[in-house]
Amino acid sequence: MALKTYFNYSPNFSLNKRKSKQIKFLIFHYTGMKKESEAIKKLTKIQSQVSSHYFIKNNGDVIKLVPDLYIAWHAGKSSWKNFISLNKSSIGIEINNPGHKFNYKKFTKKQINSILNLSKVLMKKYKIKPKNILGHSDIAPNRKMDPGEKFPWKLLAKNKISFWHSLSKNLLKKNRKIKINNKDKKLFFKNIFKIGYSKNFTNKIDSNHHLKSITKAFQRRFRQELINGRIDKECLLISNNLIKKYY
Repeated sequence: MALKTYFNYSPNFSLNKRKSKQIKFLIFHYTGMKKESEAIKKLTKIQSQVSSHYFIKNNGDVIKLVPDLYIAWHAGKSSWKNFISLNKSSIGIEINNPGHKFNYKKFTKKQINSILNLSKVLMKKYKIKPKNILGHSDIAPNRKMDPGEKFPWKLLAKNKISFWHSLSKNLLKKNRKIKINNKDKKLFFKNIFKIGYSKNFTNKIDSNHHLKSITKAFQRRFRQELINGRIDKECLLISNNLIKKYY
């Protein structure tokens, strides 16, 4: 599958080259900046000390910022399952979008087409599993909200990129906001820890805050209609279904 990319290399990457088999994850981000030109400038400016491997413009053009086998600086402090500092084992893809801070928008159709095409190319090239296609908020839930609840995770899963539950809209709506007991809440967390959300958090964050953060991250990913950090029966059903399907 041919994919046309433009080059605008960033100086912000680690000099040690990695082996292709070390690449296990794709991590999606939104830029969270008002202007596309400002976002590109930030990712290619040495003083910013941030970068990604790819940048997807509003018109769907794909810019390559850092070669795949070098470690770009996009994930920061992060964890998923037994992996920490996911920069080392991932390819980062930034998608232009003003984000929650500046009137968060739907991703354009051209952006979505590029997301699909680029993901398929990278998954095939590096043998990346659908379960390892993640968002920044999945791996850094206490710090990040991107790519957010407007990111087309369900569509990606339909294209065998990433993963999604198989529950009907009607069933989910019926169970939304239905309270569950503490035993079921513990089961929910057991499920999402098994999926990959991290149990670990820094000393600066208390456990209740962390659990709320990973609940919100789960909702942004799998229950995009309502992100409130509260575990209800709908969240539990989704987590149960994902475990049954994929784990």
